[in-house]
Amino acid sequence: MAKTGYGKRSAGDEDPHADPDFAHLSPRDREIAVFVDHLEEGHAMGYKAIAAAHPVHGQQFTRGCLKRLSNVGHLRQLREHITVEDDSMRWVTRTYWSRTRRSEEWWADFARQRDGRLVPEDYQAGLARPEEPESPASAQETVEEAAPVDEPPAGQPSAAYQVLADLRAADSRMPLSESDCRSLESLAAEWLSRGSTSHDITRALTDGLPSPVTNPGGLARKRLENKMPPKKAKVRQRSALKARVDRVITACLTCDEDERTAEIVGGLCRECRVELDLETPDGQEIPVIPETFLPGQGPSPEETLLWAAAVREAGGLRSRGGQRLWRGV
Repeated sequence: MAKTGYGKRSAGDEDPHADPDFAHLSPRDREIAVFVDHLEEGHAMGYKAIAAAHPVHGQQFTRGCLKRLSNVGHLRQLREHITVEDDSMRWVTRTYWSRTRRSEEWWADFARQRDGRLVPEDYQAGLARPEEPESPASAQETVEEAAPVDEPPAGQPSAAYQVLADLRAADSRMPLSESDCRSLESLAAEWLSRGSTSHDITRALTDGLPSPVTNPGGLARKRLENKMPPKKAKVRQRSALKARVDRVITACLTCDEDERTAEIVGGLCRECRVELDLETPDGQEIPVIPETFLPGQGPSPEETLLWAAAVREAGGLRSRGGQRLWRGV
């Protein structure tokens, strides 16, 4: 699985599963398409991750296959400009999958429908790849907040005072006087307000003591000040804020180009289309050659003979004793 917000996202409104789903693809591309279609939402969609999980195909074939699936209408990568209600803005990149083959017009309409959509359940820290942040706001904000400290009953020492007074029992080298405990009480109380326990304070004041300790009160003050834990922080995730998509553009599936810098056709930029032999450098489309026409990919001689015999038999052209009963063959 990818990190939260990355990976496979269903485009929705798909036809039910059926055998002809990927009939328009070559046999090997069909294997990858079926494999991707059955991946869970949020599964990593990088070609390396898919190749690592697929039992047969390697990285280079998977990379080319994903491009071909994009070209025929099953994959799109969209960049969505998000504005949160605190006025911070950023770009996020999302990968959408459709089992049903979609046209260029359908994907363009899908992108337009994303524009203006509220996505409070989607916008979380780490939800999608952040790009070009347009405000100094971070993915999350912290608000310092001290933990409440229980007030002791009237006439009884505070928890901070008590832990200092009990140091003598924990280590005889730290016999703090009543005056020491009163003067250090506020420091110990600050430790407790920051989430420390009485045991934490005792350990901080007794670990690694010199022998002998000539000034227990001075040593305790120095350690309480120098080892003071950081303030606890209440983390407010931006997932609690509403986010709105205010612009959507199509990006190339395998490189950093998008509609702002390059022409995107079939979910791919022109350079990637040339690399995949979908078109020539001057923009001419190259017809797709069926795999059976490629060297080593067609039927074997034995299969050809069997198919030919089946066709002849279907046409009523039979042989007896090895003699041909038809002409011109």
